[in-house]
Amino acid sequence: MEAFVLDEGPDFLYIWTEVCCLSRFVVVLFFLLPLTVPAQDIVTAARFFDTVSEKYGSVADYTAKVSIQQGKSSMDGTVLYKNPNKLRIEFSNPPGQVINSDGKTLTVFLPRYSVAFTQELKKRSDAAIAAMASKQGLNLLKSSYSIGYVTGPDPVPLDAGGESVVKLKLTWRSGSQAFRQLELSVSSLGFIRRIIGVTAAQQTIQFDFSAIKTNIGIPDNRFDYDSPPTANMIHNFLFEPEG
Repeated sequence: MEAFVLDEGPDFLYIWTEVCCLSRFVVVLFFLLPLTVPAQDIVTAARFFDTVSEKYGSVADYTAKVSIQQGKSSMDGTVLYKNPNKLRIEFSNPPGQVINSDGKTLTVFLPRYSVAFTQELKKRSDAAIAAMASKQGLNLLKSSYSIGYVTGPDPVPLDAGGESVVKLKLTWRSGSQAFRQLELSVSSLGFIRRIIGVTAAQQTIQFDFSAIKTNIGIPDNRFDYDSPPTANMIHNFLFEPEG
């Protein structure tokens, strides 16, 4: 099917905003989700984050339920991740929506518009892609954000009467990041249960994760994905592939 071009009207802006939001979600997942660290060993926020950096990559794969809230809009689905750069999110709300990365191509399929956005990653170096989900990637994140506790190192309820978590606050050092601020809630088992991000436009996006299962042996073919043949295609929506 030939590439599809959206008119730059209100529908285009709405769809583009949604895709950009989902792309930010992918970045957050690559950087942060596979982290498992002993929260009880936290002394300072910097030490905690350094421990996260050292532990990063210790999880071979995982699945989790995810809920995303932005304003009055919400999304729900299941995340599958395989180290270092395979990711799939199958949404139940909205039904049929998919985000998939097989390590070479990132695809965002929006069924209600019958549009699939793809981004070729193959020509970027494998090392660069792997670094997104590695100690080096976290060091890059650390260099871009100042890190502290929200209230202190002691656990606090995630919600009223809910489980206890340790909350970290990351604040950007410059205006070049997708999120100006990130708040991470880490459970006693060392899993990130919630991420609250504030974008440069002061929009708040909340990601909640539950039913996390690690090292379950997800096969590579679980990340094979072909958009429906009737979908309109928009290629390389983030950047032009490197030659």
